[in-house]
Amino acid sequence: MTGKELAEELETSLRTIYRDMAELIMQRVPIRGEAGTGYVLQPGYDMPPLMLTTDELEAAVLGARWVAARGDARLVRGAEDLIAKLSSAVPLDLQPVIVDSGLVPISFRKRPEDSFDVALVREAIRAQKKMDLGYADEAGNVTRRIVWPFLIVYADDIRMMCAWCELRQGFRHFRTDRVRRIERLEARFPQRVARLRKDWEAERAWRRSQAATPPDSGASR
Repeated sequence: MTGKELAEELETSLRTIYRDMAELIMQRVPIRGEAGTGYVLQPGYDMPPLMLTTDELEAAVLGARWVAARGDARLVRGAEDLIAKLSSAVPLDLQPVIVDSGLVPISFRKRPEDSFDVALVREAIRAQKKMDLGYADEAGNVTRRIVWPFLIVYADDIRMMCAWCELRQGFRHFRTDRVRRIERLEARFPQRVARLRKDWEAERAWRRSQAATPPDSGASR
């Protein structure tokens, strides 16, 4: 398989494939090939068994069930497939932990339904593509926004897309149930996703510090 085919199948970058393949070859995994030509895994090789502790396995199962209950359609399928793969990969003595872990996520709040397929945002974040959306405020007024998405927040009762908004020239949070129209654009946004997240976290930290600072008693009123 070529590096490009592997990157598309695993939904990652070509650079990551090249780096990971080099690491696997260094670990003596019998892979032949190189960047620019493709890779062949020699027959007869099996990955070592998945070694997880009971706590690690229960954490993975609980997390997957949480996603299955709250994720978008594709994440739900991914979570269900993950549990199935764990069931087939772990030793026999750990399989009952998956079948009957006794861990079930539950919510007592009614969660608004997404108005679109949130997987579109996840794809835009990976591809670093701008999105064009119509967004409704609390009063129902809709404005057009061109945004640079970099994070999806999964709260217990709502989901929000965190993005840089070109209209407001700042970071904004968009509830996924208030999006009236959305389209992924071909234009890439200039900032790296990691840089946007770092700047967003810095701004939030600054706002928290400002809120915690007591007002100057000598300030004019």
